[in-house]
Amino acid sequence: MLPGKIIALLLGLVFGVLLWALPPAKVIFVVIGLAVALTLVRKPLWGLLIFALLATSIPYTTLELGVRTTISEAVLGLTWVGVFWQSFIGKTRNLLLWRPTERAMAWLMLFSIIPFLWGMIIIHAEGNGPVNWVRWLMNLSLLFMVPLLLRSDADRDKLVIALLLGNLAMLLLSIFMFLKTRNAMSMIPILTDLKYAHPEAVQDIFSANYQRMASPWVHPNLTGGVLVLFIPMALLYGWTQKGLRRALGLAVAVLGCAGLLLSISRGAILALVLVLIWLTYKRVPYSGRIIGIGAAFAVALVMFYPPLQERLLTIFSATNASTEVRFDEYSKFPEVMARYPLGIGFKIDPPVPGSGLPGISNLWLNFIYKIGIPGMLLFVTITVLWWREVRPLALVRQVNPENALWLGCVAGLLAALLTGLFDHYFSFTFVLIGLFWLLMGLSLQQVRLRPTIVHSLPAPKDSPA
Repeated sequence: MLPGKIIALLLGLVFGVLLWALPPAKVIFVVIGLAVALTLVRKPLWGLLIFALLATSIPYTTLELGVRTTISEAVLGLTWVGVFWQSFIGKTRNLLLWRPTERAMAWLMLFSIIPFLWGMIIIHAEGNGPVNWVRWLMNLSLLFMVPLLLRSDADRDKLVIALLLGNLAMLLLSIFMFLKTRNAMSMIPILTDLKYAHPEAVQDIFSANYQRMASPWVHPNLTGGVLVLFIPMALLYGWTQKGLRRALGLAVAVLGCAGLLLSISRGAILALVLVLIWLTYKRVPYSGRIIGIGAAFAVALVMFYPPLQERLLTIFSATNASTEVRFDEYSKFPEVMARYPLGIGFKIDPPVPGSGLPGISNLWLNFIYKIGIPGMLLFVTITVLWWREVRPLALVRQVNPENALWLGCVAGLLAALLTGLFDHYFSFTFVLIGLFWLLMGLSLQQVRLRPTIVHSLPAPKDSPA
C-alpha cells in the first residue's frame, strides 16, 4: 500500500500546485489531458483509432506543446509511447517482422539524416528542421505500427470504421457548407475555431478559387488526394458488409465521389477513373457497372455546376494556368537538381526563398527536391517491394469480407500514386502521408495473414463477371 499512498500524495501535491498557479478551467483541462495521455499509453490501440478519426476529419487542428503540432500527430506520438511501453513489458515480441518492405523503409528513414543535416547548413530561411524531420519520420512509422497494434480482425475492423467515420464527418461538413454558400471562403471561420495554423495561407488558398469546395484539408487538391485514397476502400468495405457498416461504407463512397467532383481536383478525378478501369480489367464484380453509374452521376453534377464544366474542359489544356505552372516547374527542375544535389532537407518546403526556382508538382521529383535522388530511389524501392507482395496475381472474380480490405487499400494506394503524377502531396505532407503509409501497412498485413487472397477466386454463380 505504501507505493500507492506515495503516488496519491504526489498527485495531490501536483494538483494542489496547479490549482494555486492556474485558473480552475485550465487545471481541469490539464487533468483531462493527463488522463487521456495515460490512457493512450496503457492502451495504444485506442491512440491509433483516435488518430484515424482525427486525421481524416480535422487533420490540421493544432495545439501548442512547446512547439506547434497537429492534435492527430500529438496523439500518434503518445501512441508510440504506449507501443514502446508494451514492448518494454514484452507484449509486442515477434509481432513486427522485418520483411523487405520494412527494411527498405528503415533505410529511407536512416538515409534522411544526411539531407536533414545538409539542409540545416545550406538553407538560410526560417523553419524548424528538427521538428519537421521528426514529424515526417513519425508519419512514415505508421507502416510499422500496423502489425504491432492490429492483432485481430476485430482490431482492423475498428480501425476501418474510425477511418470511415472521420471521412464521413469531413465530407458532411464540407459538402453542407459548400452547398449552403457556394463559396469556399465560408469554411474559414470554422477552421479558425479549430485552431488551424497560418490563417493567411488558408485565406489565399480559398480566395484563389472560391468555386472549388473547401474542406478541413484546406487545399482542394489535397482534398481530392485523400478522397481517392479512401473511396475504393469505403466502396468495397461497404459492399461486403451488412447493416450500419454497409451504410457507412457506401455513404463515404458516394459522398466522396461528390466531394471529389466539387473539389474539382483534375489529377485525383483522372486517377480514380484509371483505378476503376484497372478494377474492370481485373474482372472485379460490378466494376463495369460502377463506372457506368459513376459516369452518369458525374454528368448529372457537371450539368448543374458550370464551374466544374469549365475545370474539366481544361483538364488536358496546355493553356490552363496550373498546367503552364507545371510545365515551368519541369523545365527548371534540372537546375534544382544541380543546385541541391542532396535536396533541401526539412527546414522548409519548396521553393527555396530567394532562389528564383519554383517548387515541383510531382511526388517522385519532390522526393528529389527534398532528400535527393537516393531518397527518391529508396521510395521507389519501397513501392516496388510493396507491389510485388500485394498485387493480384490473377483475376479477382469475387469480393468478400476476407479480401475487400486488401483490394480497397491496394486500389486506394494506386490512386494516390497516380495523383503523384500531378501533385506532390503524398511525399512530405504531414498527416496525409501518415494515412498513406497506414493503408500500405494494412494491405501488407492482409496479404501476410491470408496469402491466398492475391490468387484467383472462383466467380459466384450469379456474378456478372
